Amino acid sequence: MKKMTALLLVLWMISSLAACAGESTSSSSTPILSTVDSSTEVSSEPAATREPTPIPEPTATAAPTEESETEPDTGTKVLVAYFSATGNTRLLAEYMANGLGADLYEIVPEEPYTEADLNYNDSGSRTSIEMNDPDSRPAISGSVENMEQYDVVFIGYPIWWGQAPKIISTFLESYDWSGKTIVPFCTSGSSSIGSSASNLESLTSGAEWLSGRRFSGSASQDELLAWADSLDLNLN
Repeated sequence: MKKMTALLLVLWMISSLAACAGESTSSSSTPILSTVDSSTEVSSEPAATREPTPIPEPTATAAPTEESETEPDTGTKVLVAYFSATGNTRLLAEYMANGLGADLYEIVPEEPYTEADLNYNDSGSRTSIEMNDPDSRPAISGSVENMEQYDVVFIGYPIWWGQAPKIISTFLESYDWSGKTIVPFCTSGSSSIGSSASNLESLTSGAEWLSGRRFSGSASQDELLAWADSLDLNLN
């Protein structure tokens, strides 16, 4: 009887162990689902040493600025005005204007001068009569627009009978020269500028006159610009 009881007990223990072994095998065969997204790379680096991912700072938006106003042109405005009956003074005036970046204005007589008019050996020629008449003022065709805008005016002319042609007097008496700087220059074969400039100065009021200079008709642009530069007008 005791042997039978012991045998049954052994069989029961063996049965229990078999059942436990079956549960363990069944449990290990079941796949464990990961909660990590397969598209996310998991770092094997310890959390304590992992560098933090920097958070990009928001892009600063520049504050709108008011449109700046256009600065007024404060440069010196220059005009080269000239009278030329034969073309010599015209060439030098063009040299001056081109070299200084100045505006160019030709003083054109309403009645053009002919070769006979320019015959100084003829006391009855037009120029002889004009130059001997202090009140002579030959008419000019056209005028300078916005003369008030110019700060410096170079005035070129030939020498006739030792003076500036009377049409230059007409030109000077046609405008307000207050606050302007006037620079005379002339062309001649041999005569100097003489008193021509000082006589013209008396026809203007409120202008500053600088010393003028006489040039030959063959003067170069470099020669004219070197003279202009010596005046210290700060034109460039």
